[in-house]
Amino acid sequence: MPVKGRSPGEGLRPVGGEAEAPAALTRRESMAAIVGGAVAAASPASAQDKSGPFRHGVASGDPDQTSIVLWTRVSPDCRATAVHWKVAHDPALRELVCEGRATAVLERDHCVKVLAKGLQPGRTYYFNFSAEGYHSPVGRTRTLPDGDFKRLGIALLSCSNYALGYFNAYHAVAGDPSIDFLLHIGDYIYEYGNEFASQSSFYVRPCDPPHETITLDDYRRRHAITKSDRHSQAMHAAHPLIALWDDHEFGNDAWREGAQNHDPQTEGDWTARRNAAVQAYYEWMPVRDPEPEAALENWRVYRFGNLATLVTLEARLTARDQPVDYGPHKAALKTRADAKAFVGDVLGNSPRQMISERTKAALRKSLGRSVQEGEGWQLVASPVLMARVATPPLRAGGLRPEEQPQLAFLDKFTDLFWRSDLGLPDSLDSWDGYAGARQDFYRLCRDAGTKNLVVLSGDSHAFWSNRLFDDAGDAMGIELGTAGVTSPNIYLLGQVPASTIETIDRLTIAENPEVRWTSSAHRGYIRVLLSQRDGRADFVAVPAERDGYYASRLLYQQFLTPNGRI
Repeated sequence: MPVKGRSPGEGLRPVGGEAEAPAALTRRESMAAIVGGAVAAASPASAQDKSGPFRHGVASGDPDQTSIVLWTRVSPDCRATAVHWKVAHDPALRELVCEGRATAVLERDHCVKVLAKGLQPGRTYYFNFSAEGYHSPVGRTRTLPDGDFKRLGIALLSCSNYALGYFNAYHAVAGDPSIDFLLHIGDYIYEYGNEFASQSSFYVRPCDPPHETITLDDYRRRHAITKSDRHSQAMHAAHPLIALWDDHEFGNDAWREGAQNHDPQTEGDWTARRNAAVQAYYEWMPVRDPEPEAALENWRVYRFGNLATLVTLEARLTARDQPVDYGPHKAALKTRADAKAFVGDVLGNSPRQMISERTKAALRKSLGRSVQEGEGWQLVASPVLMARVATPPLRAGGLRPEEQPQLAFLDKFTDLFWRSDLGLPDSLDSWDGYAGARQDFYRLCRDAGTKNLVVLSGDSHAFWSNRLFDDAGDAMGIELGTAGVTSPNIYLLGQVPASTIETIDRLTIAENPEVRWTSSAHRGYIRVLLSQRDGRADFVAVPAERDGYYASRLLYQQFLTPNGRI
């Protein structure tokens, strides 16, 4: 897949002027001029009386060609409440399409989810709920297209830590006219309590509950505080959601049988905690309820007419083996040769898995069909970064701990300079920690005939435009990795100066052939625009320090061409 990228340093005009865009994508406003100055975010025009029962807004998601999930919650949650819902062609809800009744009950935390059926493919619809004489805000949604489809706009989102920033990126996405669907790649909530979060200089508001989430009530309350945010409500009312989970919906670095942030001695049984988090997730998210025996198989396949197929991966709870920890290996890793052997023998151990056999089967079938039917784009949503990313050579780049106190501080907790000196992977929780499983994934994609794989990822709290290669050096496609909505990169958390972060980013690009461009200094989202002829990814920085007052900035654009090779 030929790709062309530009950053402002490479001649891209600053936001507020006109940026180059693929011709086929200009029938909607180019968002290169997204926001040139500061923007004060107003409350949604349809905001309800906060004393009414719909205090968490409305949402829709998990669409197919003829149906979509509609969601709300009724408050207060003291008794069962009858709820009426309707879907219409118009915002005034006069051209009725379908309607029905549901009941908000304590057993579902008074969340209401209905599957609106009998809809037409590729159509925009409007919906709302009513109860006890109150009406919810009106939401806008749409079904997946069928047949000929010209253009797709996706907002790629990740890592929404309520305590560490305001959801200004959500507000920006809500008003982005080029977006058709939201793709939240994971870490929709975080499990940490206020005591932990408030240690950061990025802490702006307390969570509920104030302690770490362990029980079903804890996870429900954390979802509730997240959806109480006005920008979250505006975004969900504006666009349908495609969602997958990562680790923080449960606990940091979660895997099949535990998590780094779970201590059975003080926090009880992992399975009980995981099941509580899963139940709260399905209650509070606009996603289809699973069969009881398949609650952990949270992968999906979405078809966007004849344009694209998207497969979302479940990469935490069904198959992921325990991540490798550098600690037990540190004494034996003294040279770059040792590090190379470690990457091949330990991380490249193919029996260590990331995704389940059922996920692989769905991936193989869906990608193969997409290729055979001539679709231009095969998209895979991965919660974690897929490209090979080695820790850059900091000392060789002029960054030494004795001269960089902030980096020296981070080194105490992350072995930053040890990893850097040996060229070890930056993260073992990403696909780098499961190199054998990554090669199996590439083999599956190649066997399916995929030549233009586009991996959409998150988790790293940094922006990435990457080129992907298998172990033989054959091109597999590209990766677009989004920064956090609010979660800052570790260098920002460590208060590393901006100029030093820029140097680290440059060293990362120079050290890693798969990394075309990266930025660790910003929060925001990626706007992905695809047509039959070409595509574009806009990396949009959205500050999160002040509630509703921000200046968005286009950092970089990546241009894409379907049915090609890098």
